[in-house]
Amino acid sequence: MITKTLALLLLLPAWLLQNPKAVAQTSASPSTTTTTQSSMDQDIKLFREDIRSKKKQLIASNLKLTDTEATKFWPVYDRYTADLIKINDEKYAVMKEYASNWGSVTDDQAVNMSKRAISVDEQVAQLRTKYIPIFNQAIAGKKTATFFQIERRIQAMIDLQLASQIPLVQDQK
Repeated sequence: MITKTLALLLLLPAWLLQNPKAVAQTSASPSTTTTTQSSMDQDIKLFREDIRSKKKQLIASNLKLTDTEATKFWPVYDRYTADLIKINDEKYAVMKEYASNWGSVTDDQAVNMSKRAISVDEQVAQLRTKYIPIFNQAIAGKKTATFFQIERRIQAMIDLQLASQIPLVQDQK
């Protein structure tokens, strides 16, 4: 069930990342570039909101919670998601920077973006670790573990789809 729903959802960002050079529009006028940048920002915002909505639906349909557990779980989940959004802001900033600079990424920029992307991964791992005992206060240990299994599977599918659409740095001409 998770795979089918996410597969449909993940088609949205494909156009954004298939051709980073087109997104950058280096030959466009400043007003066109600003409009394109604003449009891209809006598309990313909507994409992320849609992902969060679908993710919550998938968790709700796959994590079997009683009414009492749900009452305790969802406020913790919402706080977790808010913290995760803050971390992932940097992830999307790196992707946007990469797309905007496609074709002219320097060695220093490439290393900097790599470090920032790895830092995001580390922060997400730290956030998950921080929230294990918090979720465990709301729901039992097996359900906490199940939640993190589902959450990580969804995130892995999202990351795989995004990664498959981002060309390798060495492929810029």
